[in-house]
Amino acid sequence: MEDVEFPRWFDGDIVNARTQINLDPETQQRAHATAAALGISFAEYIRRLLAHDLGPTRRKVEISAVFDLVDEGLPTNIARDKDKMIGEALWEEHVSKTSRKRRAVARSRTSPR
Repeated sequence: MEDVEFPRWFDGDIVNARTQINLDPETQQRAHATAAALGISFAEYIRRLLAHDLGPTRRKVEISAVFDLVDEGLPTNIARDKDKMIGEALWEEHVSKTSRKRRAVARSRTSPR
């Protein structure tokens, strides 16, 4: 078997189905021996054979899962407005941090000693 990139068998979205097959004793013995020589389980050996024979799987992916699209708020154009959006986010963070410091300083000046 040539080097083939194998899919992950369980990634949270794929749940394996249990399958039973009947093999003649010689075939089963040879398959177990080959799996052992490769340092993998018999089940992994069969999965690899099937993956090699069938080729890559093509799962349909919901486009919103890739881009985490939402339908809340106004539409944005990140390509055009990214500098403005980053600037606004940084300004909000700065104001948030500095206003907390001002309140703390003001409280410390007015607290009784």
